[in-house]
Amino acid sequence: MKLAKLILAGAMLATAPSIALAQEPSTGTVRMINRLSGTIAIQQTQNGTVGANGGGATEQQFNAPAAILDSVHAGDRVTFTVSENGGRKTVTKIERQ
Repeated sequence: MKLAKLILAGAMLATAPSIALAQEPSTGTVRMINRLSGTIAIQQTQNGTVGANGGGATEQQFNAPAAILDSVHAGDRVTFTVSENGGRKTVTKIERQ
């Protein structure tokens, strides 16, 4: 019984980052849209003042539905929300700034 509780606790801790990821919107710049593969690359804006010149900004590629891909263009500054399911990150909401 203790082993089952330990495994359950570990599984809950493993899903906690994806829950936090889905709840907090991020900002960034759309770098690339690939409508054929259904992906979007966004360079996320670094938070804080250290390295505010953009040197620490990271670019990530996300899956996205066609409606989201059609609503933005490369170079747009956006606010977006991501959910993670099975190790795949998907943009669930996006707004141009």
